[in-house]
Amino acid sequence: MKPERGTISIHFVQEALRCVRERGLGVDGFLQRAGIPAAFVDEPLARVSPAQFGALWRDIARALDDEFFGLDSHPARQGTYVLMCHSVLDCDNLGHALKRILRFMRLVLDDMHGSLEVEGDQAVLRLHDRQGPQRLFAYATFLIMVYGLACWLTGRRLQLIEGAFRCPESDASGASAEYRVLFCEALQFDAPQTRLCLPASDLQLPIVQNAGTLQAFFKGVPDNFLVKYRNPKSLAARIRRRLREQPPAQWPDLAVLCGELHLTEATLRRRLREEGHSYQSLKDDLRRDMAITRLQDSRRPIEAIATELGFAEPAAFYRAFRKWTGARPSDYRDALPSVASR
Repeated sequence: MKPERGTISIHFVQEALRCVRERGLGVDGFLQRAGIPAAFVDEPLARVSPAQFGALWRDIARALDDEFFGLDSHPARQGTYVLMCHSVLDCDNLGHALKRILRFMRLVLDDMHGSLEVEGDQAVLRLHDRQGPQRLFAYATFLIMVYGLACWLTGRRLQLIEGAFRCPESDASGASAEYRVLFCEALQFDAPQTRLCLPASDLQLPIVQNAGTLQAFFKGVPDNFLVKYRNPKSLAARIRRRLREQPPAQWPDLAVLCGELHLTEATLRRRLREEGHSYQSLKDDLRRDMAITRLQDSRRPIEAIATELGFAEPAAFYRAFRKWTGARPSDYRDALPSVASR
């Protein structure tokens, strides 16, 4: 079985393109160069690969000469993130690195800056905005840039205890669930202040990266931020890892899974419901991501992919795929040449 690497909600594409439109630029060229069909933008269920989103992200940063995408009144010129990464490689530990990252970001941006404080057994990363609440995408972009770098510097997915945004919850389909997967389940909106909380003990973690590993890191920015460092502590993440161990045709039914996890069916259903999932939705999401990966990474017949994913007949796969993404499998395969050419 080919490993499933995850996909990214079209919500993030829509928000990135909004930055382009606000600068008076057309979006068609950006979509074409990233290999994202224009029809996907208006389909709330659509997904893109990490490679597609990464290509779009970098293309927009180049066009605007702003690695913060016009989300702040002062642009972060190209090369800003590279310099920031170089500046923290000699830090003693994560706490030292985070303080230096936040100081660097304050020198670059005008409208928001971050602070790091230890409160009891928690380290709290707070965002301060000069002009009142910002867009959710602006807060998330700042936090992704800082948190993703912190994860890479320590070589692990840092556990987040809770998080909050000083703005309303997105009304886009499934967007809130995406942010909870990205950061943590305990995520609030319309909070007094934007913040992320992690164990204070993590501030003592050593920096394990160096100049030799930095180049490979840049090749995966920002793709890996949205898929590699997703929340691994939730029950949903545990179940996904369990399912990836076997072909879909061999996935356990609910009773068998409960036995493996030593949970009653009622408890498992309740805990998944609290995380915004069901066992069926987890299986559907994983099959969806596996299908998109295979459609874009190979020229294997769609019928063969349907069989590999556990569908008895291609027609059932076609129906399921349209339900998951709002599109046909061939629509995702059509994007392959543009991505491959990059």
